[in-house]
Amino acid sequence: MNHTYVVIMAGGVGTRFWPFSRTNNPKQFHDVLGTGKSLLQQTADRFEGICPKENIYIVTSTEYRELVKQQLPYLSDDQILCEPVRRNTAPCIAYAAYKIARRDPQANLIVAPADHIILKEEDFRSTIRTALEATAGQDILVTLGIQPSRPDTGYGYIQYIPESGDQVKRVKTFTEKPHLELAQQFVESGEFVWNAGIFVWNAQAILKAFGQYMPELAEIFTEGNEEYYSEKETAFINKAYSLCKNISIDNGIMEKAKNVYVVLSDFGWSDLGTWKSLYEVSDKDEHENVTDGKLILYNTTNCIIKTPKDKLVVVNGLDGFIVAEYDGVLLICRKEEEQKVKEFVADAKEQGVQFV
Repeated sequence: MNHTYVVIMAGGVGTRFWPFSRTNNPKQFHDVLGTGKSLLQQTADRFEGICPKENIYIVTSTEYRELVKQQLPYLSDDQILCEPVRRNTAPCIAYAAYKIARRDPQANLIVAPADHIILKEEDFRSTIRTALEATAGQDILVTLGIQPSRPDTGYGYIQYIPESGDQVKRVKTFTEKPHLELAQQFVESGEFVWNAGIFVWNAQAILKAFGQYMPELAEIFTEGNEEYYSEKETAFINKAYSLCKNISIDNGIMEKAKNVYVVLSDFGWSDLGTWKSLYEVSDKDEHENVTDGKLILYNTTNCIIKTPKDKLVVVNGLDGFIVAEYDGVLLICRKEEEQKVKEFVADAKEQGVQFV
C-alpha cells in the first residue's frame, strides 16, 4: 500500500451539468446525489484501504485550491497540485506522475476523475486491486472497461483481444469519442467496452510512455525534478503549463501505445457527465421521475427535476424533460437534447450573463 498512489483529477468545469456546475463551483464540489458528501469527497473515500491518505493527490485548477482544502482538510499543500490553466488530461497526469515519481520511483498510480459515480464500491476496490497487481512489476498501461449500454459518443471505446488473459485483457484498438454511426457499430459488434477514464500504471511505465509518445511534454515536466516539493514548484508549473498543448491522455498516449490492457469491469459506473446520466443512476418514482425539491407534479413522467427546497414548484404535463434551477438560473430542456446545454452556456456568455 505504501507504494500505491491515487491521483484525482478535479479541475474541470462540468459545463454539461449547468446550471448546478459553474465556473466558480463545479459539480465535483457538489453533493449531487444527496449523500451528505460531494463527488470529490466520495471519490477520495472510495480508495480507503487501497492507499494511505498521504498518498492521495488532487490535481485541480488554482481557483479551486481552497474548495479542495475545505472538502479534504487532511491533505497537505504538496498533495494539492494546482494547474494555472486547463490543458486537458495529458498535462494533468504528467504533472502528477513526474512529481510523485520524484519522491517514490516505485510508485504504482491510480488516476481517476473526481466526478464519477460508483454504485458497487467493494466490486470497484476489487477491480482496482486486480489492476494494481498487474501493473506493479510490468511495463503496461491499464484502463478499466465498462460494457456499453448505448452508442454514446462521449466515451472512448476499447476493442480487446478476448483470449489474451483471464481478467486483464490486451487492447487491440482504442478509439476516442467516435461519431454516432461508428459508436453504433462498436456496440452492435459486442467486441468493445467503454473506457471508464480510470487508469492504473506504475510510475516508470507512464514516464516511459510520455517519453516515447509525447517527448515535448516529457521534457517540460522532467525539467521540474529539482522544483517538485519545493517553494519553487508553483513558479515552475506556471511556466510549464504555458508550454503545454491542450491534449487528452487518450489522444496523446492510449491510442498510440502498444502495451495497453483493459480490466473488464462491472461496478455500477457512471461518469455523471450530463443530466441524463444522473437520471439513469437515480431512484425514480412511480411515474419514472427523478425529483429533488419542493414539488407538486401533475401528468408528468420521465423527467428529472431538481429545484431549490425553499421554493414551491408546480409542474404539469411534461414528459422527458430536465427542469433544473440553481443560484439564479432556471433550465428547462428536453432530456434527449441535453447536449445543447453547452450551447446554452456559450450563448449566455455571449450575452454577458454572469451565471455561468
